[in-house]
Amino acid sequence: MASPGPQTDFLEPPTGARRIRSIGPGLLAAATGVGAGDLVATMVAGASFGTVLLWAAVVGTLVKLALGEAVGRWHLGSGATMLDGWRRLGYWATGFFGVYIVVWGFVYGATAMSAVGLPLNALFGGLPVGGWAAIAGVVGLALVWVQRYHAFEKFMTVLVLIKFATVVFVAILVGPDLPALASGLVPRLPEGSTVYVLGLIGGVGGTITMAAYGYWLFAKGWKGPKWLSMMRLDNATGYIMTGIFVVSMLVVGSTILLGENLTESDSGLLTLADRLGALYGEPVRILFLVGFLSVTFTSLLGVWNGVSLLFTDWVRAIRLPHGAKAAIGPDVENAVVAGERTAAGGAGSTAVGDTAAAGDERGDGPGRPGAYEAARAERSLPFRGYLLWLTFPPMALLLIGRPFALTLVYGVLGSFFMPFLAVTLLLLLNTSMVAREARSRWLSNAVLGISSVLFAVLLVTDVYSRLT
Repeated sequence: MASPGPQTDFLEPPTGARRIRSIGPGLLAAATGVGAGDLVATMVAGASFGTVLLWAAVVGTLVKLALGEAVGRWHLGSGATMLDGWRRLGYWATGFFGVYIVVWGFVYGATAMSAVGLPLNALFGGLPVGGWAAIAGVVGLALVWVQRYHAFEKFMTVLVLIKFATVVFVAILVGPDLPALASGLVPRLPEGSTVYVLGLIGGVGGTITMAAYGYWLFAKGWKGPKWLSMMRLDNATGYIMTGIFVVSMLVVGSTILLGENLTESDSGLLTLADRLGALYGEPVRILFLVGFLSVTFTSLLGVWNGVSLLFTDWVRAIRLPHGAKAAIGPDVENAVVAGERTAAGGAGSTAVGDTAAAGDERGDGPGRPGAYEAARAERSLPFRGYLLWLTFPPMALLLIGRPFALTLVYGVLGSFFMPFLAVTLLLLLNTSMVAREARSRWLSNAVLGISSVLFAVLLVTDVYSRLT
C-alpha cells in the first residue's frame, strides 16, 4: 500500500471571527497534557519557592507550544501521520513506540483513573477512591466509544472551560503578590530548585499525548498546508490557556501553602482543597474540587481518545514499508511502494497494482490508498481494543499497586519519549517529505534543537534518580 501524500479536503480555512469559533484540537491537546501530576508539581514548586520559579513555568509552556506546532506542521505539511514519519526513519522508531505505548497504557490507565477517583471521593464519598476510579474508567470508555470527534471536541471544550475558570478564579481569590509575580519572570535558580525547574519546563503540558494533536487535526477535517495559519492559532490558544492555568496553580501554591512540606502525590491537591475551605469557606473548597475533577477527567478522556488513535495508526503503520521504501510527502509522483506506483492526480494518472481494491481503501485525501483514515479510526478494532486495554487491565493495579519493575520500565521509557519526539520532529521537518511552506526555518530548528538537549538532560536526570 502506498503512503499518503498531502491530504487535501474540500473544507476551506475559516476567516474572521469564524477562526475563533473553529478552535478545538489545540484545546484538547493542551487539556489532555495537563493532569493531576502537573498540578501537583506546580503546587509543590510554588509551596517550596514561591513565585521565584514562574519563569520556568513560562519557558515550559513555550517549549510545549513549539513542539505542538511542529507536530501539527508535520501532519499538515506532509499529509502523513506521526507514525508515517517514524516508519520513514526505520523500524527502530516504530518498534520503540510500539513497546512504549503498550507499557504506558497499562500503567497510565491506573494513574488516570486514580486521579479522577480522588476528587470524586472527596466530593461524594460513599466509595473508596479505587471504586470511584473504576467507575471513572468505565464512564470514560463509554463516552469515547460512542462519541465521534466533533461531539467529543464540544464536550471536552466545556470541561476545559470549567477547569480553567475555577483555577483562575481561585488564584484571583487568594490575592497574588503582583510585584513578586513579576520578579518571578527573571530566571533564577535558588538552592535545591534544579529538579523543580526541570520538572516545570519538561513535565507540564503532556508527553505522548502531544503526538495525538495531528490526529485531531485530521479528524476535524484540517488537511494540507493551507491550514497552517489556523493550526498555529489553535495550538497557541491551547497552550496560552495552559500557561495561564499553570501560573494560577503556582500562585495558589505559593500563597496558600508556602513553606509547607507537601507530598508529591495527587493527594496533595486534597490538602490544598481543605486549606482553601478553611480560609474561604466550603463553597470555595467544592469549587476547587470541581476544577480538580475537570482537570483529571479531561486528561483521562483525552488519553482514552487520542492515544487510542495513536495505537490504531501504529497497527496500520507497522505493516507498511519502512525506511527508504516508505514514500511520504508532497512529491509522490514517482514513489514506488509495495508494488504500487502512485501518480499525482490529473489526466492520465495511473496506479500500478490493485487499483480496484485501492478504491475501497482510500485515505483521507483523494486517490491516496493506504493512508490513515480519520473517519474510520474511531470505529476500528485496534481503537476499541486499546480503549479496553486502557480501562480494564489497569484496574488490577488499583488493587495491588504498581510492581517496582513495571514502574521502572514505565518511567525509563517515558523519559525517552520527549527527546525522541523532539529529535524526530527536527529530522522530519527539514526534509522534502514536507511541503516547502511547512518546513522548519532557523527559529523552529533552534527551538527544537534546544528542546532536544533539554529533554536529554531530563532523561539522564530521571533515569539516574530511578536507578539510584
